[in-house]
Amino acid sequence: MELPKNHEEWLELRLKGIGGSEAAAVIGQSPWCSNVELWKRKTGKATAPDISNNEAVQYGHDAEPLIRGLFALDYAHKYKTEYLGEFDMVHHPKYPFIFATLDGRLTELETGRKGIFEAKTTSIVRSMQKEQWWKDGKPCIPQQYFIQVLHQLLATGWDFAILHAQLRYEYGSNPEDIRSERRSYLIERSDHLADLEYLLEKEVYFWEENVQKDICPALILPEI
Repeated sequence: MELPKNHEEWLELRLKGIGGSEAAAVIGQSPWCSNVELWKRKTGKATAPDISNNEAVQYGHDAEPLIRGLFALDYAHKYKTEYLGEFDMVHHPKYPFIFATLDGRLTELETGRKGIFEAKTTSIVRSMQKEQWWKDGKPCIPQQYFIQVLHQLLATGWDFAILHAQLRYEYGSNPEDIRSERRSYLIERSDHLADLEYLLEKEVYFWEENVQKDICPALILPEI
């Protein structure tokens, strides 16, 4: 498929399928959008809110090329890092409505394996937010971001993904109260084959049986 040339074309193409940031909503795991709300947006019954002026969204947009550049420097011995532009959209070969807009492409130098680079930024101001990135005393990925990466592996068919996150800890209004750290999380396709099969099944059903047939799905509430 031809890549979108501008933001308007990209938005139009997004309405014709499921993107990585929407995958968690399909299975009721998104903190921002339910599966019913996503169905409404894809069938033209509702529009997604404009979050382009959101401070956190703007920060993430501005920080992405810097984070990608630092990653490329830190891991130059292991990966070739490429960026094909902000509209680098890849579609699943059998189910083209499953697509991913990539933050970067990776090639493992030793093996030639292809991988996905996904950049994330987040501000941690409460313990609940910190707990999303830690489990049993070990670093982890928040569920919605893990599902996004799985979706990207589905769309591309590639071997692995690296989610590279910058975490900003904000404990007050003074600059000295803010500190940050970067973490890299490796997700191997071979470790999550059952999860990938499950997500593919749910996304195909949602699109073919709910969106295309204009049948509202049963609301899935995330576990509390």
